[in-house]
Amino acid sequence: MLYNPLLNTFIAVADSGSFNKAAEKLYISPTAVMKQINSLEDVLDLTLVERKSQGVFLTEIGKKIYSDAKFMIDYSEKSISAASVMKSAFETTFCVGTSMLNPAKPFMDLWYKVNKDFSDYKLHLIPFDDSHDGIVSEISKLGVKFDFLIGVCDSKVWSNVCNFLPLGRYKKMVAVRQSHPLATKKSLQISDLYGYTLMMVKEGDSGVNDFLRNDLTSNHSQIAIEDTPPFYDASVFNRCAETDNILLNIECWKDIHPALVTIPVQWDYSIPYGIMYALNPTDDVKHFIELVMKISSVDDKLHK
Repeated sequence: MLYNPLLNTFIAVADSGSFNKAAEKLYISPTAVMKQINSLEDVLDLTLVERKSQGVFLTEIGKKIYSDAKFMIDYSEKSISAASVMKSAFETTFCVGTSMLNPAKPFMDLWYKVNKDFSDYKLHLIPFDDSHDGIVSEISKLGVKFDFLIGVCDSKVWSNVCNFLPLGRYKKMVAVRQSHPLATKKSLQISDLYGYTLMMVKEGDSGVNDFLRNDLTSNHSQIAIEDTPPFYDASVFNRCAETDNILLNIECWKDIHPALVTIPVQWDYSIPYGIMYALNPTDDVKHFIELVMKISSVDDKLHK
């Protein structure tokens, strides 16, 4: 209710011309009606009705208040009704985050496989900034700002603020600027990286990256390692494009920066990608995840 409820009593009295008739309409006692009118007049510091033996009549001010109150109540009811429609529409909309490093395209591919079970639902794409110092804050908004994000997830920090359903793995590759001596190669051996600096996220947050780092430092000390921020953003790709450094990359990011070339390496390193969703998901989000799990299971069996 967006207005003083005493106005309902006032309108009932004005329409009935009697406290008794208004009481019958409102299912309260005549005394309660009179007390409510007195209270409204006290709040407004105005005299709204005249009490006469023939009945109750509006004062000139009362007539003005009556007209405005009718409009206000009608507008309030329409506003609440419209808000209810919007709420209903929102409740049947999945909000999917999309960014440079976490585009929604893989989610859309899944959506077309299961949307028959969500025939009343729409998708709303919400762009977000995946800068290294803001991405954790964005992921923590799952369940509020987004229903789903999709992308690479091998982060201990991320796993503390979201659920993750793995869908597959992306191969670990490397990126170099187009004028780099390695840029023309179709594939690389680890030994091709000797004498160069490899950029990768600092140790401690990603199990896959930590395992790869340990392999390189233990068995390939000819490769220098430069720590990047804990999560990549455009600045990391820009630094690679401006130096002779090599950037540890993944296959789905091969077109992120137009000045870089991404090349496969002869190793077996890969990183999981999948759907991120809230720690306490709604029932419809749970249902979607369950359907995706079933589809993924079927796809796995078909490829075996």
